[in-house]
Amino acid sequence: MTVRAGREFLAIPGPTTMPDEVLQAMHRPALDIYSDQMVELTESLLADLSKLFATKGQSYIYIANGHGAWEATLSNVLSRGDKLLVLESGRFAIGWGQAAAAMGAEVEVLRGDWRRAIRPAEVEARLRQDKDHSIKAIVAVQVDTASGAYNDIEAIGKAIKSTGHPALFMVDTVASLGCMPFEMDKWGIDVAMSGSQKGLMTPPGLGFVAANERAREVHKKADLRTPYWDWTEREGSEHYRKYAGTAPVHLLFALRKAIDMLHTEGLENAHLRHRLLGEAVRRAVAVWGEGQVLGFNIAEANERSNTVTTVTMNGYDPAALQRYCKEKCGVVLGTGIGDLSGQAFRIAHMGHVNAPMILGTLGVVEVGLNALGIPHGKGGTEAAIEYLGENVGA
Repeated sequence: MTVRAGREFLAIPGPTTMPDEVLQAMHRPALDIYSDQMVELTESLLADLSKLFATKGQSYIYIANGHGAWEATLSNVLSRGDKLLVLESGRFAIGWGQAAAAMGAEVEVLRGDWRRAIRPAEVEARLRQDKDHSIKAIVAVQVDTASGAYNDIEAIGKAIKSTGHPALFMVDTVASLGCMPFEMDKWGIDVAMSGSQKGLMTPPGLGFVAANERAREVHKKADLRTPYWDWTEREGSEHYRKYAGTAPVHLLFALRKAIDMLHTEGLENAHLRHRLLGEAVRRAVAVWGEGQVLGFNIAEANERSNTVTTVTMNGYDPAALQRYCKEKCGVVLGTGIGDLSGQAFRIAHMGHVNAPMILGTLGVVEVGLNALGIPHGKGGTEAAIEYLGENVGA
């Protein structure tokens, strides 16, 4: 017997649940890709992406996922043999570095921990050791969706600036753009990238990159450039070159609607929504953890992200809980990945998400914990309800 009906709810960190309005925006005929309407659509999206990144720099749209956007950033500013410093806080900066190594860069990992965020002081110390400036670029993620870590990008940027080191600072915002503050120019970031399928509430398939003037100057001498990713090629006079060929028209329709919805809500309000819902999830997990089986992967409370919570399980199989929630109740939880494979599950609270979705997900998890006899503190969902009741005014 199950208690599910209708479509599954995705409580996974991407692709996230999309608003009906975004799906409906794609249900229309394609544009003439050489028309003024197409040009206006592209120009509006590029301008709004730069606003989301909070930069006066140039933004680019790629027909690609986040891994493609990684390659776009690397190929445009690195030359073969350049050294890249990867700041570890989970799986995804490491993956970015692995892409760089495969492309011909030298990669050094500043070892961190899957249970904590990047330490700016460690970044500063490493750069001060690099007297000959062999490190050409530094990469970090704002939120690592595997570990659930939130990295203080502003503090890291200040640490880099304090050393006077000329390396480019590049940041992955796939799991944070549109969900929490990001200030590319103010925080000293040279290149930023993101994807469509999380906070921007759009189907997978679009990657975004923003670059400031310093990065665009380095780009002129980069020898890893290839025609598809090349910024210079995308700045040609013919509009189709913005996409290196045919534009992904229907994905652009979806993105336009999603960004319009963010504008209607207000970006600060969207940030507040994510903070409130993220904390509601954390309140529930904290209560469940009193049973000494469930716990937070990220040890320090201020280093837990507002977009995904990674929950560890000690002595019990998270796959059994995930299977129960999906098959019996229609809620799909994220699985533990990388070093946390078989040890954790993840609850996403990003993008198109609201209180009923989150409280429903928490309730289903609690049903599963009870059904499977997994020890846990009682009243996690009630703790989330109480928190929201105290912090969302009448």
